[in-house]
Amino acid sequence: MELTDFWFGTIAVLWIGYFFLEGFDFGVGVLLPVLGRTESDRRVMINTIGPVWDGNEVWVLVAGGATFAAFPEWYATLFSGFYLALLVILVALIVRGVAFEYRGKVNSDRWRANWDRAIFWGSALPALLWGVAFANIVAGVPIDKHHEYTGSLLTLLNPYGLLGGLLTLGAFTLHGAYYLALKTDGSVRTAANALARRLAPVVVLVAATFLLWGQFRDGRPLSWALTLLAAGTLVGAVGASWKGREGWAFALTGTTLALTVASLFATLYPNVMPSSTDAAYSLTVDNASSTDYTLKVMTVVALAITPVVLGYQAWTYWVFRKRISNHHIPAAQSLVPAARSSAEPSGTTAS
Repeated sequence: MELTDFWFGTIAVLWIGYFFLEGFDFGVGVLLPVLGRTESDRRVMINTIGPVWDGNEVWVLVAGGATFAAFPEWYATLFSGFYLALLVILVALIVRGVAFEYRGKVNSDRWRANWDRAIFWGSALPALLWGVAFANIVAGVPIDKHHEYTGSLLTLLNPYGLLGGLLTLGAFTLHGAYYLALKTDGSVRTAANALARRLAPVVVLVAATFLLWGQFRDGRPLSWALTLLAAGTLVGAVGASWKGREGWAFALTGTTLALTVASLFATLYPNVMPSSTDAAYSLTVDNASSTDYTLKVMTVVALAITPVVLGYQAWTYWVFRKRISNHHIPAAQSLVPAARSSAEPSGTTAS
């Protein structure tokens, strides 16, 4: 295997990890105003992702760094052409991170409500825009012979791109609902299960439309196989939810997201960014890559660091594996900002 192919596959794996892990905490953020009917419910929801959301974002940072180092031409064209959409995502992620840290600093309903809105929009906008970006990358965007993007933000807001955004927003929200059903007990768990059953048919319809549209246009045997597997796991997740198998429902929606990203990358290869202007102007794994020496150094560093990253993330999820319910949440008056209350069991964080 060529190192360019290895790093193309590695970047795909990084995006798979990001969509699986960040997907459910985006979903929790989107559902905060829907399922969080009381302050106690909202704190339960936030505490389910409190110990892990920032670790989940590591995957997108590494994916961006790997793209910059392994495929600098791809990185340059992508970030210069999509800069406005990516800037919105960056600002949303920053505001969302600040909101998690600051909502519990002042004992005021108005203060918390404002930060809750920030969590919602900081989750919903990236969830939507990542789908728009990926759909356009796979479908192709206007790139000239100098490998420069010649479109605008409105170019990206085409029907296929917007449908991709609706898919990621809906799929992440469903993934988050299944995560809440798995990680909570009491009123939040009941509400999450009920909402997931209403939302699932809509997500299935959007997913089927988007995936079939892309495969009929650009599909190949491998991407078709991955697409059909994604469809099967999504239907399986819905069935598991109806049977009360919350762990299986969450795992299968995560698998659906993983297979969907894998299908998009399989459709894309050997391109990394197709040109809709002229196929000869497309960026590929060969003409967009770094030197062989650079890729060799990157491979050695990745093999040394990756086990450490996977190890600490696995440990974090293991430590905070228990369900959370309203009786674990202390009264707002006794909440100590930036510290964990002694009333909270292992596996929760104060919010």
